[in-house]
Amino acid sequence: QLQLVESGGGLVQPGGSLRLSCAASGFTLDYYAIGWFRQAPGKERERLSCISSSGTITNYADSVKGRFTISRDKAKNTVYMQMNSLKHEDTAIYYCEVHSYTSCSPSTHSWGQGKQVTVSS
Repeated sequence: QLQLVESGGGLVQPGGSLRLSCAASGFTLDYYAIGWFRQAPGKERERLSCISSSGTITNYADSVKGRFTISRDKAKNTVYMQMNSLKHEDTAIYYCEVHSYTSCSPSTHSWGQGKQVTVSS
């Protein structure tokens, strides 16, 4: 059974850092691009980042470019998102998602249960 589990969220002060992890069980992430998106109360879903199956291509939303870094470890079947210089507006539930192809695209087919990230002093 395909399962994605996010971890690493929590409460952090503005300017702080967190690293989110997305671990897969029941299937390998190797053949898919993987991305992260977030959902804040009252706001639309926002796609943040994506990494190709090879790991050589990454892209980011303007809102997180230069602050967030996506990476993957195939040996651990896990994708990460390092989040630095966090701001109040980064507060949201964060989800990882499996894209339908090896490259990043609008088409996705699975996502995890989400992890709360709260940026507050």
